[in-house]
Amino acid sequence: MTTRLDAQYVLPLRWADDSGWPELLEYLSWLASRIDVILVDGSDAALFARHAASLPADVRHVAPGRWPGRNGKVAGVMTGILASPHDRVVVADDDVRYDDHSLEAVVASLERADIVRPQNYFTEPVWHARWDTARSLLNRALGADYPGTLGVRRSRLLQAGGYDGDVLFENLELIRTVRAAGGRELRRDDVFVGRRPPTARHFLGQRVRQAYDDLAQPARLVAELALLPAAAVALRRNPVALAAGILAAVALAERGRRRRGGSRVFPADGAVWAPVWLLERGTCVWMAVLLTLRGGPHYSAGRIARAAHSERALRRRLSALPPQKVESR
Repeated sequence: MTTRLDAQYVLPLRWADDSGWPELLEYLSWLASRIDVILVDGSDAALFARHAASLPADVRHVAPGRWPGRNGKVAGVMTGILASPHDRVVVADDDVRYDDHSLEAVVASLERADIVRPQNYFTEPVWHARWDTARSLLNRALGADYPGTLGVRRSRLLQAGGYDGDVLFENLELIRTVRAAGGRELRRDDVFVGRRPPTARHFLGQRVRQAYDDLAQPARLVAELALLPAAAVALRRNPVALAAGILAAVALAERGRRRRGGSRVFPADGAVWAPVWLLERGTCVWMAVLLTLRGGPHYSAGRIARAAHSERALRRRLSALPPQKVESR
């Protein structure tokens, strides 16, 4: 018999159609037998009512509360965290799919950390999932990936007054806020959490938006801005060097695939897509920079210019504030 976890699962949701609802409902039913679940549902009134009617009784279903900023996901996450009676909280996007092992590992890791970053992998081998897998492999080779789920200590985040809702890269903002408040981050690159791939149309529509996230990572931004110019010069003057660079990218991604047991979940051909992903990012990052002149990418009914605050800026802001006490709603 599976032991019920003393923790909270927060899932912010905002859907325009219910095509994926039966599968998500099955997952929520499984989750609710293992952990307390709050579904923060920002869908329109008709969908909200339909969800409420079909959810298991032990899944708490609430609308997002008010939170400063235009990023609705942040408002959803903070609503769930404020409503949670548990200190250990797992926050996850609606496409994330835990299993018993990964759920228990993230919750257990919160005993020794304030923010836990596991590793996502795509559960279906469609072409665009393999393409985006190259990003994860390169991130793993050079440090750690940014998943669509995090474990967080509620008390530490509330001590910081929550996190900013006027950023696009909300998970990075959450990580940096907890660290700026003195919290410890634990990167669990060996804990693999499934993620359902988006539709190909959604994937293609997110390329520039995701490149915009790198404006919050200056060193990475500079390196990616140099990709296309360097490739163009090498193609013209030294094609052998360009070929060597392509092979080096594949080798680096393969290193990430094998690191910390990654070969168990990442496809064998995942590293081959690394040059394709680098070409995409090298193109889209220039488009992302140009978007800053227009106030940033579209988000909901407006634009959000900031990808995320630097950790230094967050520490400075927190040091200037009186001790925070945020009550549950």
